[in-house]
Amino acid sequence: MDEKKLTTLAAELAKGLKTDADLNAFSRMLTKLTVETALNAELTEHLGHVKNAPKLGYGYSSKTLLCDDGEVELNTPRDRENTFEPQLIKKNQTHITQMDSQILSLYAKGMTTREIVATFKEMYDADVSPTLISKVTDAVKEQVTEWQNRPLDALYPIVYLDCIVVKVRQGGSVINKAVFLALGINTEGQKELLGMWLAENEGAKFWLSVLTELKNWGLQDILIACVDGLKGFPDAINSVYPQTHIQLCIIHRVRNSLKYVSWKDYKAVTSGLKTVYLAKQR
Repeated sequence: MDEKKLTTLAAELAKGLKTDADLNAFSRMLTKLTVETALNAELTEHLGHVKNAPKLGYGYSSKTLLCDDGEVELNTPRDRENTFEPQLIKKNQTHITQMDSQILSLYAKGMTTREIVATFKEMYDADVSPTLISKVTDAVKEQVTEWQNRPLDALYPIVYLDCIVVKVRQGGSVINKAVFLALGINTEGQKELLGMWLAENEGAKFWLSVLTELKNWGLQDILIACVDGLKGFPDAINSVYPQTHIQLCIIHRVRNSLKYVSWKDYKAVTSGLKTVYLAKQR
């Protein structure tokens, strides 16, 4: 259907829409008709490729589908021998929304399963089961485990080792926690997150365990490790990667440079250091 026909159809359909509720109801009806028509077309094509298809017959089964505008009751077609596997809406599929990403976003913000259920009820007036939420989050956990166990490249020219503070759910409450990161620059010049770790305290001993893990995952050599000024950090790195050059981040270099500068010279020295650290050639 071309744009002109769509515009004419939209103008005709819009005559009966007065409120948001009208629009949502219409959207659900349109979704129902479109999906059911597409599923029937899929079945027709399927039966056309099956020997003795006219003898198979078919019927319908009811299914509740959750879409962006709420719940839609579908009549999904089926063949007598149960050989039809729809692709548009698969047999066990219960939603056609961005629900997975929304669930994960709410979960990542520290919301409990019960709170997520209540949020979807408020947003869509739809009942989302705790089981569905668990399936979505469990699937992501499996992907995370697979990512954690992947082999790393043998060489990363540059690796940044640092931490960020994020909110995490723990023991039924949301708290701030440090997430320690290893960010690598590979031989193609691309950034790659090598790993993430949660820990209560940062220390050289902790980073030693991180570096040991990285080596066990296949990372055999780091040319430059960019780190902060944590005491014992360089020794921890060189105990696992003896040939690695340690590069302190600029802010720590500036702090070290200003440690013995008198207050009256502070501004001038700071300005001079800025020129040095922003220079293209050092």
